[in-house]
Amino acid sequence: MLNTAIKAARRAATVINRASFDLDRIVVSEKQHNDFVTDVDQASEQAIVETLLKAYPDHAILGEESGPSRNLNDDSEYVWIIDPIDGTTNFLHGYPNYCISIALQHKGVITQAVIYDPVRNDLFTATKGAGAYLNDKRIRVRNHDRIGKALIAAGHGPDPRALAEYLRMYEVVASRCHGVRSSGSAALELANVAAGRVDAYFEKGLKIWDIAAGSLLVTEAGGIVGEFNGESSYLNKGDIIAAGPKVFAQMIPLMVPFA
Repeated sequence: MLNTAIKAARRAATVINRASFDLDRIVVSEKQHNDFVTDVDQASEQAIVETLLKAYPDHAILGEESGPSRNLNDDSEYVWIIDPIDGTTNFLHGYPNYCISIALQHKGVITQAVIYDPVRNDLFTATKGAGAYLNDKRIRVRNHDRIGKALIAAGHGPDPRALAEYLRMYEVVASRCHGVRSSGSAALELANVAAGRVDAYFEKGLKIWDIAAGSLLVTEAGGIVGEFNGESSYLNKGDIIAAGPKVFAQMIPLMVPFA
């Protein structure tokens, strides 16, 4: 199943890379304020879905652009959760920070994860219970003992109210850590936590396709993922902290007021 997801991600990357050479020809629609979808997102998702269903025709699909498949319900045993381009705004502007995110949920638990960065050719993979990998090399979260040593990633949604709340959270966190970075791709930020490139990541109001694959990467790399109050319903609520165990524990008191 993981190999099928990798094959699907690479097919989608071919679509995305081809389009990246002529951004002016991309057809863009605005779903809501500052939230865009392109014909490339849709073509990427189609390539992924076709690859997955060719191998597993009975599996259900939950895609950011196509939505739930007809066979998706509470009894669905296998559900593929897809974000065909996480970081569409970055992609539209030629800013090289976006990725493809594919996760498999089995009986409500994320068991397989692929995040593929087509710009850097970085392939992040994880299987539940078998560790997390970057280009076939085992990765681990960085586990600083103090938040003051930590480089922390963050993000905010397109809603102006989300921006206002993010700025308050930024002030709280930035005053206590080594630095805060925002790149515009939740999935890639979670992959970066898993790979030890940043020490933590937080954001509010995400969708399940933004975080499903990345959350498994982090936990398989030895990190912790939770809501702002430390609870574990982040896939449904969309508020997330991901970090090494020690920094995670120090993040919770800072984030609880925003839960």
